[in-house]
Amino acid sequence: MRVVKWIGRSAVLAIALTVAGCVAQYNLHGYTPSDEDLAGIVVGVDTRDSVEELVGPPSTAGVARSDAYYYVSKNVRHYGIRPPQTVDRQIVAIRFDQAGVVSNIERYTLDDGRVVTLSRRVTGSNVNDTPFLKQLFGNIGGLDLSQAFQ
Repeated sequence: MRVVKWIGRSAVLAIALTVAGCVAQYNLHGYTPSDEDLAGIVVGVDTRDSVEELVGPPSTAGVARSDAYYYVSKNVRHYGIRPPQTVDRQIVAIRFDQAGVVSNIERYTLDDGRVVTLSRRVTGSNVNDTPFLKQLFGNIGGLDLSQAFQ
């Protein structure tokens, strides 16, 4: 009789764990200011410094063009063994004129389907069809120790 109870409890526990493993989990990444925070920014009056003071530094500070601040956030759903799915993405673009004064505030969502270029810099390739090992070991013979110790 004890074995039957143990098997029954084990089955109930296994079912409960299986159902719990299939619950969707959501992860929010990044930060976008709320509409209330953005209402405090006055177009034509506020500057980069005042925007950072009101809503914080931009998400893309390292790669942002000088004419805009971008705040980016996304919500990703993880469900069981399925691949993660982005269910919400928001981008707030605060654009500045030549003098550094706010000229426009825009909000894009996943539904807009717009591509926002965060950086237009293009890095040129210095590789000229040179094999990888030659690139890796090419400078070994070019060392001049007399210059290294001066």
